[in-house]
Amino acid sequence: MEIKLHRPIILIIKRVLEEIFQDKRPADKCLEFAFKNNKQLGARDRALIAETVYEILRYFELYAYCANTRTNFWHIIASYFIIQDQKLPAWSEWQNLNIALIQKLYKEAQQQRRLHESIPEWLDELGQDELKNEWENILSALNKKADSVIRVNTLKINNQDLQKKLFEANIPFQTIDQNENAIIIHKKNIFQSDLFKNGYFEMQDTASQLVAPFLDLQSGMRVIDACAGAGGKSLHISSLLQNKGYVISLDTEKWKLEELKKRAKRNGVSIIETRWIENNKVIKRLHESCDRLLLDVPCSGLGVLRRNPDAKWKLTKEFIEEVKKTQLSILDSYCKMLRPGGKMVYATCSILPSENQNQISTFLNKHKEFILEEEKTIWPHQFGFDGFYMARLKKINSTE
Repeated sequence: MEIKLHRPIILIIKRVLEEIFQDKRPADKCLEFAFKNNKQLGARDRALIAETVYEILRYFELYAYCANTRTNFWHIIASYFIIQDQKLPAWSEWQNLNIALIQKLYKEAQQQRRLHESIPEWLDELGQDELKNEWENILSALNKKADSVIRVNTLKINNQDLQKKLFEANIPFQTIDQNENAIIIHKKNIFQSDLFKNGYFEMQDTASQLVAPFLDLQSGMRVIDACAGAGGKSLHISSLLQNKGYVISLDTEKWKLEELKKRAKRNGVSIIETRWIENNKVIKRLHESCDRLLLDVPCSGLGVLRRNPDAKWKLTKEFIEEVKKTQLSILDSYCKMLRPGGKMVYATCSILPSENQNQISTFLNKHKEFILEEEKTIWPHQFGFDGFYMARLKKINSTE
């Protein structure tokens, strides 16, 4: 379908891309800011801007190669529309384009995985080294558009009743066979709906929804979510505990915990206590104090590139090496909060064995008081959801 391109729209796209690549700002925040400052935009214009920005982010290496530039965003945007078979207006910025050459380079690029799947060379080499033959399929899956998935808040409503309310509110959706409390939503601005404001659901990908149940929870337990962030998994844990027990949500970022408090209130959750990790004393005070411990640790985020395609252009080898040190440090120091007989889940939204299985192996070699009960990898190319890893470890009683 041919799209008529308007200069104000292309200028917004260009500005957003410059903010993402040059100012290193998150893509979603850049788009949010752009829409806030251009209230005259209609729904169709917003959709075109967002889709164009995210497609260029997914395949930036490809469009930059075809345009023969990484900094001239006019030409990169043009190469995207040319490859989409769109007719370009006769604007001065696009007068000297060689359309035939762009099309020729596009065909050439299909012969190189780094270009047609659009990945930095160092990251392509790393993925190939760690994931071997699976890497190409994973790469392709990570370039697909991510679905918007919600988790039913069973403290307030059941799946069937929420589906009925979604239907009545004219919100298109589809169910997911692998998870009865996950629903794919086909509508933007879902946060404006009364169903969200009433706390009937939270946004959470299906793979992420598998982490809390993996803790093997029972109502009344004392649980620590030690890298809670804004608390999506803390809320899910509270729901699985049926709001009976005690959840301590820890994080080094105070503002995220403030956000969790608001979400807990909306979700009808009363068993969460937030604690800001301002120093090591916070962890020491919780020595052997919980039945279950969740370590959803910082990671490369390679499993969620579908949602954050700009991340692959901001990641560095150095960052991944540093984050692996952080993961081991968290495992080493935070594991002491678990009681003997308790269970700990280590989770990442990465798919690299060096951040996952290898870290657990290193930890177990050092900590003989733990045994591995089960581990699971959610592959993005097998299930169509985000990539995730989780390992459940049990702390052995001295009598066992």
